[in-house]
Amino acid sequence: MTIALTMGDPSGIGPEITVGAWRALRATGPAFVTLADPAQLGAYAPVRIVTGVDASGLADAIPVLPITLAAAATPGTPSPTNAPAIIASIEQAVRLAQSGAVSAIVTNPISKAVLKSAGFRHPGHTEFLAALTGAAGHEIMMLACPELRVVPVTIHVSLRQALDLLTTERIVETARTAHAALIRDFAIERPRLAIAGLNPHAGEQGHMGDEEQRLITPAMAALREQKIDASGPWSPDTMFTATARQKYDVAICHYHDQALIPLKTLDMWGGVNVTLGLPIVRTSPDHGTAFDIAGTGQANPASLIAALRLADEIARNRAR
Repeated sequence: MTIALTMGDPSGIGPEITVGAWRALRATGPAFVTLADPAQLGAYAPVRIVTGVDASGLADAIPVLPITLAAAATPGTPSPTNAPAIIASIEQAVRLAQSGAVSAIVTNPISKAVLKSAGFRHPGHTEFLAALTGAAGHEIMMLACPELRVVPVTIHVSLRQALDLLTTERIVETARTAHAALIRDFAIERPRLAIAGLNPHAGEQGHMGDEEQRLITPAMAALREQKIDASGPWSPDTMFTATARQKYDVAICHYHDQALIPLKTLDMWGGVNVTLGLPIVRTSPDHGTAFDIAGTGQANPASLIAALRLADEIARNRAR
């Protein structure tokens, strides 16, 4: 099984962590081919230009499906000139996954600001992938590490917008998607979902906000009617302790930072972004382009390595 790895922003740490992942995995796998500019990667490690997805030579060189940059990339100085190549790398990886040529895709970090300056119309990677695969509106983001899995109901919007977008139906749909993914992708036979509260102390019975009673509790009742093990609302300030985490398989949170702060605090370099609700397998590192350290030799490939391994695991679980 071969994974397609996209280039990400070539002025970020993508090239460096790609090489770091290759060095860590070339003897053991999982096997991957990267869709990138071979001239750029060749400055860091030996490359082998391929025309298909054969990664049999992974131990000796990085297999590269070539995508030529419009301009030489300068570490730490992103350029909209290279936006078409970044987008083409993602589009080609998706086509390979849709055709069955690769078992999964892993995406290196992109800069939304860079792509938007070149006319990119999507909020981020997740939404773009959903549009490419015909799953727009069904995409759900999960962040996973060995100690915790979290799924935010709302993602790339302001906190004020997140509160406006939160509905019982949205909580139910997100939780259902997460439940199905835990069975299909993570091989958990009877998933346990912990539904976070929104307000301090989960609203303190309505004294600190009524969203728990008005939105969240009805969502939990609907989930239980569908035979989904959903508990809560959990007080957000205590549900991520070591003891509490033993009682559930995924935490359903209501806005971006409520989910991502605890996971990144627990395991910044072992966290993986998984897109649920797509017909293809997609993971990515849980960090960004890190333009400030690009080219300095400080980039840590651990999250990309974890993303490649988890993509392989999910693909194998789906195949079974």
